[in-house]
Amino acid sequence: MPFKKTILKLHRWLGLTSGLVVFILGITGCLYAFIDELKPVIYRQRMFVEVPEGARRLPMNVIREKAQAAIGKEYKLQLAEVPMAANRSVSFRTLKVNPDGLLYATYMEYFYRIYVDPYTGTVLKIENTKWEFFSTVVNLHINLLLGPKIGGTIVNWSVLIFVVMLISGIVLWWPGNKAAAKQRFSFKWKTTTKWKRKNYDLHNILGFYSMIILLVIAVTGLAFSYQWVSNGVQWIANGGKPVVLPAPVLSDTTHPGTYSLEKILADAVVKAPEGTTFFVGIPKDDKAAVAVFARRDGKPLYKAVRMQYDQHSATMLTRRSFADMSNGERINAINYDIHVGAVLGLPGKILAFLASLIAASLPVTGVYIWWGRRNKKQAKPQVDKSSQLKRTRQENPAPLK
Repeated sequence: MPFKKTILKLHRWLGLTSGLVVFILGITGCLYAFIDELKPVIYRQRMFVEVPEGARRLPMNVIREKAQAAIGKEYKLQLAEVPMAANRSVSFRTLKVNPDGLLYATYMEYFYRIYVDPYTGTVLKIENTKWEFFSTVVNLHINLLLGPKIGGTIVNWSVLIFVVMLISGIVLWWPGNKAAAKQRFSFKWKTTTKWKRKNYDLHNILGFYSMIILLVIAVTGLAFSYQWVSNGVQWIANGGKPVVLPAPVLSDTTHPGTYSLEKILADAVVKAPEGTTFFVGIPKDDKAAVAVFARRDGKPLYKAVRMQYDQHSATMLTRRSFADMSNGERINAINYDIHVGAVLGLPGKILAFLASLIAASLPVTGVYIWWGRRNKKQAKPQVDKSSQLKRTRQENPAPLK
């Protein structure tokens, strides 16, 4: 069997196997790229507040107590999100997962966000983030809402298959001569062009132009799912040096004092003045260090400053920016921004959106091509008119005169 026919069969059956999952990942990926832009518009009432004239923000510890009282003591707060903009609310997160849960509904036991007005202490919204729209989109993208064990495995294998399909697709696309090349780079539809031909061109031409971007999106997605992919990419970036995990940082339990969100946030703002939103961890025990993530709104996440604090003394233990990292750590830090296109700002997100949309269309156009070929009617054989006339005369002889 010729080489291209073998590749065609492989491409076809892999596509039929993973097509539905790729379609879902493509559609959710379109929304995923613009989550940060869409949320402030859709959730304006919970994310923004009126700034009273002459008013000052309440102490962060007081705001935290208001949020904890609203959600209940049984739901321990784990993270504070504190925007520096005067008209933004402060939010807190609490979640719990069940590692043995097979489906998302049972794996994620609960996930809540509590939005608080920092001037009055009024709780603006207790959001059931487990089933909030964008959270649902993200989990549909990551595990099809089937949990990490079942859904995560299906998604990971589908993405691996998709990488093979992109490579096999370029082999099938590759023109054999100059005449064929003229039809592989651009659409040349006429009024007489049938839909089957248009569909074929959509599959091939759009697939070709989006292939590189889709390969990048797929590989960065696999780096989230498979540690060996992440380690492999970091190993290459480090010039063949193995990935060394940093030693864990702990708080000094012999130091007197209790966790103060107020003190840690105040110091973090001074140490990372470029930050516009600060994510401050709330420790689960007296040994854990407090992680602080200072990001600039509208900028890629890799430009954020990462700090760790002693929870008892509010002393900064570590501070790392992108410039302080090794090449491998930089690749790991920038992976998310590459995946969603944020590394190139808004133009990159638009590219990621369009590529995801094309990815969702490929299974649809591909199935249409397969279905058309499978049900292609056999051409009717040509009949010799003279033979047919002779047969007719033999079967129906002329009457005697």
